[in-house]
Amino acid sequence: MLDLVDSHAHLDDRAFDDDREAMFSRATEAGIRRWIVPAIARDNWSKVERLSKTRAGVHPAYGLHPLFLAQHADTHLDELPDWLQDHGAVAVGEIGLDFYVPDLDPERQRELFVRQLHIARDHQLPVIVHARRAFEETIHTLRRVGGLRGVVHSFSGSEEQARQLFDLGFHIGIGGPVTYDRAHRIHRVISTMPLEWLLLETDAPDQPCAQHRGQRNEPAFMRDVLDTVASLRGMSIGDVAAATTANAVALFGLGHPTA
Repeated sequence: MLDLVDSHAHLDDRAFDDDREAMFSRATEAGIRRWIVPAIARDNWSKVERLSKTRAGVHPAYGLHPLFLAQHADTHLDELPDWLQDHGAVAVGEIGLDFYVPDLDPERQRELFVRQLHIARDHQLPVIVHARRAFEETIHTLRRVGGLRGVVHSFSGSEEQARQLFDLGFHIGIGGPVTYDRAHRIHRVISTMPLEWLLLETDAPDQPCAQHRGQRNEPAFMRDVLDTVASLRGMSIGDVAAATTANAVALFGLGHPTA
């Protein structure tokens, strides 16, 4: 049986409220046995924590996502260090920069991002980074702060940007977009990149695979991502699964999955 880690899934989302247990059962049947669940705002830190305490294999991360800028306050940043220490965090996230959506104050995004990077470094935790239309600045910021490790999730950048991230000790997370025939740039990245920097993810309930276009995404669909990555690299499914799981375990400090 495969032992996969979904390195990025918002399983606390209300999209799963009606069938969360069935969703977990389907994921387990597909070989996904551990999940990294990143929070997006102070309001859902507690929900992510509850899920991690009631469901084996769920590992929480806490942070302030740039898309929810209006919900964040400086007091939330002040609370974050103690929350990380007291609530079983495996990472700081989801944090980052988003210059795609209009009317998100870029200066406020930068302030929150940098402060959270420093918190992660101080707590020796990896970061889970969201970067959209902001890859160059994200890489520059990670380099400037220094002393960091983590993953840029849902990576869509160039081969050169990927190489710069690897040089900084950062993984890239790959999910549903890689399964689309027209995703030529990410296909090139995945075909040639060092396997030790690759993580698999879903970003559920968002970003479904081509095979489930228009549906709610869920962890069981990550098998399609695995199949695509194995095909692009000319490798067996088992070898890609073993390598990406080992990467996630090492980055996030995960224990053994439950039976």
